[in-house]
Amino acid sequence: MANAQADGQWYPPEWPERIRALAGGGLTPVTPKRAATVMLLKDTGDGPAVHMLRRRTSMAFAGGAYAYPGGGVDPRDDDRHVRWAGPTRAWWADRLGVDETGAQAIVCAAVRETYEEAGVLLAGPTPDTVTGDTTGDDWEADRAALVARETSFAEFLDRRGLVLRSDLLGAWTRWITPEFESRRYDTWFFVARLPEGQRTRNASTEADRTVWITPRGAAAGYDRGELLMMPPTIATLRQLTAYATAAEALDAAPARDLTPVLATARLVEGEIVLSWPGHDEFTKHVPTGGAPA
Repeated sequence: MANAQADGQWYPPEWPERIRALAGGGLTPVTPKRAATVMLLKDTGDGPAVHMLRRRTSMAFAGGAYAYPGGGVDPRDDDRHVRWAGPTRAWWADRLGVDETGAQAIVCAAVRETYEEAGVLLAGPTPDTVTGDTTGDDWEADRAALVARETSFAEFLDRRGLVLRSDLLGAWTRWITPEFESRRYDTWFFVARLPEGQRTRNASTEADRTVWITPRGAAAGYDRGELLMMPPTIATLRQLTAYATAAEALDAAPARDLTPVLATARLVEGEIVLSWPGHDEFTKHVPTGGAPA
């Protein structure tokens, strides 16, 4: 369970102890798992809004925090070539900093998780179309099978004859969970626009509510301590406030730096300083025997 501070930064109570253990050599970092998350946007009269979900407070990781649809990469999605539209796998491999099979699996994870958790599918019967409605019983059965990992996303696309629309995604940033966390993820954040004819819904068993909210409004809620978020979530929201439309954000994505953001913990004058490079607002000072400041 996380505890909110003056703002809404997610900061688990066990972190100081784990940070001290890492700094003292008593904690071996676990290997992060690859993951993808999608900032799904739609235009409103107040600018673009982003689809967010609130993780159930019972969740072991980031319970009660607002986040985007996302989850881990399924290794099965790199062993079969799916029908693909948009930039090539080689282009995506270069953009994401991985090999081609890894790139397909990461992009598949982004599209699959958006479908699993929001009911929105960035795929269509042809390279220039998108499925218009995914609300029928047969679609729901397929979605449930994906959630249960009874079928891979590659198998789902192949059976339905669908083309994955990688051109509807823009890679935005990459964050790696700090080394002192027990659950670690190497996460690529994407932006995408809600396809015409589709609508979001709370399809996730991990969320107790979903909202469409402007990045500025969500950031204000965080600053007031009303909305709990992990550092990459509020960081990306602040970045999105610069764009007047969803299209502008997507157009900006290819030029963005994907150098991974990884928190560091270092000992400075008797205290441990926890910081995220390039994001000074998240810096915490952890006394060697007390609570963070």
